[in-house]
Amino acid sequence: MLLPNAPRRTLVLSCAALASDIRAVVNTSGWDHVDFEYLPANYHVRPEKIVPAIEPILAERADDYDHILIGYGDCGTGGHLDRLLQHYPHAERLPGDHCYAFFTGVDEFLAEHESEIGTFYLTDFLARHQDALVFGALGLDDHPELIPMYFGNYTRVLYIAQSPTPELEEAAKQCATKLNLAYAQSNVGRGLLESTLVKIRTAA
Repeated sequence: MLLPNAPRRTLVLSCAALASDIRAVVNTSGWDHVDFEYLPANYHVRPEKIVPAIEPILAERADDYDHILIGYGDCGTGGHLDRLLQHYPHAERLPGDHCYAFFTGVDEFLAEHESEIGTFYLTDFLARHQDALVFGALGLDDHPELIPMYFGNYTRVLYIAQSPTPELEEAAKQCATKLNLAYAQSNVGRGLLESTLVKIRTAA
């Protein structure tokens, strides 16, 4: 338990896919009041593992912190993450259903999605690790004949870039080529992830 006069402490408990973006924000100022812990990035394709991984951490450590930021959207948990967080009033998750929404902004993502529903989204992390988290996770490396089954209703790849580099842009374009989809790019930065972290910093 926290002592009455202990300094305000925050835990950021996040998907490892956000680690580099979180570090980029953190490195701009002192964060001596914030602890960071990351869960495996491959939960991106195994969302049923997210809540069972978060629940014991909160049960054991929630009382050690004044505030806990869960670095996930709903992320495919079907509302189970929100139901878990109802038991921890000082814990909150990032806004939106997934990382695409809190990078672009929730309203902006919904508008983009409505404009072209058949969109497959990439972030910096997914562009960089597409071999494992897209092609490997779906078995497309060994069975490219499955690509039409998985992506036959898609029309494009949209790379929503946080810190684009020529290498990442090329990787995203290669992903679109391998999936036989059109390519588009939007340089959105870190959006609500950065503003939420800044809010935590200024509240300390």
